Amino acid sequence: QVQLVESGGGLVQAGGSLRLSCTASARIFNGYTMAWFRQAPGKERDFVATIRWSSTNTYYADSVKGRFTISRDNAKNTVYLQMNSLKPEDTANYYCAARFDPLERVGSREEEFDNWGQGTQVTVSS
Repeated sequence: QVQLVESGGGLVQAGGSLRLSCTASARIFNGYTMAWFRQAPGKERDFVATIRWSSTNTYYADSVKGRFTISRDNAKNTVYLQMNSLKPEDTANYYCAARFDPLERVGSREEEFDNWGQGTQVTVSS
């Protein structure tokens, strides 16, 4: 099991930016696909973005494409989510997730990930 701790959430005005961080308790360099999901009040948890352990492939939900960027620093065991041009509909609790995936086959479904952080709240005011 890999423990994940998110940080960087907060309150921001529409059009603003935030950078979320997710630090892992173990080395995530070898073989872990990392992802961000989010859950708004009263809604299901939705996929936001994912990045392969090799950092060569990233995938985004259509709703955030062009505004959010996922990246990772394997030396620091940390994954980032840079969020620009934030909208009120981006308001949610954001979760970091990890899955050992050396063959890079994990997709974007929540059930594919078996390590989760506690989440960090992002609130975007209009």
